[in-house]
This record gives sequence, C-alpha cells and structure tokens, in this order.
Amino acid sequence: MLVLVLNVGSSSVKFQLIRTSPEEITTGNEKKLARGLIEKIGMTTSTVNFQAEGRPPLKETPVILEHRVAIERVLSLLTDPNVGVIRHSSEIGAVGHRVVHGGEKFSKSQVITEEVHREVVDCCELAPLHNPHNVRGYEIARDLLPNIPHVAVFDTAFHQTMPEYAYLYGLPMVFYRRHHIRRYGFHGTSHRYLTYRMEHLLGRPESDFNLITCHLGNGCSVAAVQRGRSIDTSMGFTPLEGLIMGTRSGDLDPAVILHIIAKEELTLHEANTLLNKHSGLIGVSGVSNDMRELVKEAQRGNKSAQTAIDLFCYRLKKYISAYYGALGGADAVAFTGGIGENSSVIRKQTCEGLECLGIRIDPERNEKLNGSEGRISTDDSRVGVYIVPTDEEMVIARDTVHAIAGKL
Repeated sequence: MLVLVLNVGSSSVKFQLIRTSPEEITTGNEKKLARGLIEKIGMTTSTVNFQAEGRPPLKETPVILEHRVAIERVLSLLTDPNVGVIRHSSEIGAVGHRVVHGGEKFSKSQVITEEVHREVVDCCELAPLHNPHNVRGYEIARDLLPNIPHVAVFDTAFHQTMPEYAYLYGLPMVFYRRHHIRRYGFHGTSHRYLTYRMEHLLGRPESDFNLITCHLGNGCSVAAVQRGRSIDTSMGFTPLEGLIMGTRSGDLDPAVILHIIAKEELTLHEANTLLNKHSGLIGVSGVSNDMRELVKEAQRGNKSAQTAIDLFCYRLKKYISAYYGALGGADAVAFTGGIGENSSVIRKQTCEGLECLGIRIDPERNEKLNGSEGRISTDDSRVGVYIVPTDEEMVIARDTVHAIAGKL
C-alpha cells in the first residue's frame, strides 16, 4: 500500500509517500518513495522542496496563497512524469494525517469518520494554533482523494497511559471536569518511534525495559516510558510546560507571569506571545533560538549564549534524574531531534554528573556517532545512552496501515 503522510501547519505542508503493509512492517522492508516540504503558504515567497527516489531534487518558488493549492501541488509533484514516482493519484491507498491534539477522546490513531472528524474539531479548543490547520489539511485531502481511507495520528495519544496522579494539576477538580485542564503531553509519535527502535538496539521487547526518551529540537520534551507505556512526560496542557526550548520558557512559577502582566500591563495575547515566542533560548541568550548558533557563540566567549546552554542542559538533567526515580530505574536514555541527534556538546554536558545513576558517556563515541544511530555510553555504563534519529512519518504510515486493518 502507498501511504501519503501529511503534516499540515499554519503556513506549511510537510509530506512523504511511503510504501508499507503489515508484512513490510514486520520485515522492515518499508520504503520511502518521496518526500517534500512546502513553506510560506499565503506569501509571495513560497518555497517548494521535493525529492523522489532516483530523481533529482526539485526546488521551486511559486506563489502559493492557500493550503488547497499546496496539497494540489503535492499530488501534481508525486504524479509528474519528470520528477514524480507514481502515474496517478489513484495509486495512493491511504492518507495518514498528523493531528496534534486528541484530548482524552483518542488514545490511539483512528480512521477518520464523520464522528471522528467532529471530535477532532472539538479538540481545536485545546490546540488552537495547530488542530485547525490539521483539520483543514484533512478536509482538503478528503476532497482531493475521496475514495480512500484517511487516518488521524495524534501527538497526544502515546501519553494517554499516564496515571491520574501524573496528569492532574494541583487545581480545583472543577476545572478538570469543566474545561479538561490536565497534562496531555506532545511529541508522542517521536517518543513511540524511539521506544520501537530501542527494542532493536537493546535486543529485548519493550515490555522488558524502562526508557527515558529525550526529543530535543526547537520544541523539546522528555518522556518516562515504563515497559512500553508512557507514565510521564514534560509537556503538559500545552507544549509550553517542561524543558527550556527554542522560544518557549518551559517550567515557570505562574506568579512570575502574573507579576510581569501587572508591571508591563500586558494583554493576554502579549503574555502568551512572550512565553511562547520570545522566551527560552532566544530570550535568555539574546542571540538565537538555534542551538548550533549558541554553541558557536559560546565557544567564541559569548557569556549569554553559554548561560542559555547551561540552563538548557541543567533543566534536561533534572528531568532525566526525576524520571529515573519515577521509573524505579532505567535501562536506557535515548536522544533524538535536531539537537538530540546532532549536538555532542549538549549530550555531553547533560550527562555529566549523572554517573550516580549509572550513566557514563564515552567521549569518542559521542563525537563519532553524532547524527547517526548507536550507543554513546561506555561499555560499563549501567544505563545505556543512545542516539536514535526519529522518524515520525514512518510511525504515521504504520499507524495508518494498522488502523485500516483494525489492529491498533
């Protein structure tokens, strides 16, 4: 089966065409046929990047003013005789859609019916910056590809196994009952993929190990995975909670923002923008939200850049330590995401001082394996430390196949 994976954002469409089936999932013979990214939708400076297997890469700068035109362009590229890989869009057997928030309604991926569609729309209140665009992407794709199944794969679903004491806040329960105020967690497809890969790297089924997964990019989260089930994660009601991120503050005494609102006379919108767009690494450093730039600046002696790195690694170290305790011990720690996979500096600084937990980094492996999959801890490290490049699109494609087959 050919599965088109769509990740539709406010001004972008990320996509992959993957050949997969239950048999190919079992044998690991799935194949990525094409991938691409359309950015700056709604602007006159839109960009299209496309790469199909065995074909030269394509880059265009057309004017794409809305998402329907973007998704139509995706289908035209896939079927283009010069750069595409299929003759007609009817060869696509299913579409897997990334949906950020499934609330408490969805603990696994779902074939999208009219009822599921309505319930995903209801979840827009919980993720107003993401779900409406995910829904719009589905509606367009459904119109363009009406005779095949569409499947919603939720970022929050993996964390629905958290126990009540991990997902509730210390607020009056009326807010949970009335407004669904609780911790949901995000990056679930990435944390799931790491759990899957660690089965192969450890040579044991997921039911036989405890794992701490660290997804570190512009957005960052950590998860405590106990025998294949998420029991805690750092992001909460929104992706703002937890680690310091590229532009997000992470954990914060709530009185701080109330104090700033009063002192600076901020509106709710301005306060939200402050916490989500102007804080984190960019706010502390005043330099960049890109960890690569911060590392370079710190090496040049920029104190603010080094301070931002120190905060980032310290917060991450605290979460790893806390989740080690929550799990009652861990067999492995896995790093992924742009920072997790590619920054030996961050991995090294984060793990320094965790020898008491049995975590020991091998400096040579940490450098040599940068950006690739493998173990970077010493042979005598009681807890294995690994780099695992994530593959959320593959998780979405597999879930699409399994959901259609009713095997989730």
